[in-house]
Amino acid sequence: MKQARQRAGMTQAEVAEGIGSAVEVYGRMERGGALPSVSTLLRLCLILGSGPHELMGFSPVASWQEASGAGTVPPGLNDTPEKRRLLRRLARLDSPRIKVLSRLAALLLPGH
Repeated sequence: MKQARQRAGMTQAEVAEGIGSAVEVYGRMERGGALPSVSTLLRLCLILGSGPHELMGFSPVASWQEASGAGTVPPGLNDTPEKRRLLRRLARLDSPRIKVLSRLAALLLPGH
């Protein structure tokens, strides 16, 4: 991860912010003291422009986006940590409460 980050010209803080993680957590991942979740690994791939096999140390670092022709971001990978937390909470609600929140969200959106 460190080689990919340096090649991308990014600091640990920039990468951590981009994946929605604390700098300390990203630093542990970069040093091999912690493994990223699958969704975090995918975010790292997109931010650093490297494939998962490279970030996990299985092959030399090369530009994954160039090799795979990647340019689009899969749905949900750019979600903020706040949005992911909200979606997890919404998943636990029953239908009547979801309808109430949907009406409230409609009122909060501009132009409605």
